[in-house]
Amino acid sequence: MTSAVLDASALLAVMNSEPGANIVRASLVGALISAVNYSEVMKKTIERAVAVESLHALVKSAAIEVVPFDTVLAEATAALYPETKPFGLSLADRACIALGLQRHATVFTADGDWKLLKLSLKLKLIRNAH
Repeated sequence: MTSAVLDASALLAVMNSEPGANIVRASLVGALISAVNYSEVMKKTIERAVAVESLHALVKSAAIEVVPFDTVLAEATAALYPETKPFGLSLADRACIALGLQRHATVFTADGDWKLLKLSLKLKLIRNAH
């Protein structure tokens, strides 16, 4: 079982050598990412006119598992809505959190607002963790 679930912001930090990338790199090998979050990373890659092959290569070299967004994860994601609504979390945010809760794994994100959630979530903020 893996110990890391990546939010799109965490994988993008690695891809773009952003602050916090070193924190993510330490747990990157064998990490998980929801297909919803992977789609976000792919969209940003395309938007920034970066070759998608670089994303594919990173995912392959680090053996990152893209976890399908199935019925169980879809229901768990929806169930998080009441708790996350006050913080404006997106579907992708909730999909990431649901995967982390499902796998009892630490979720890596750059989104500092997640620390305000009252969930039994193992959270690793990769930057601005005040």
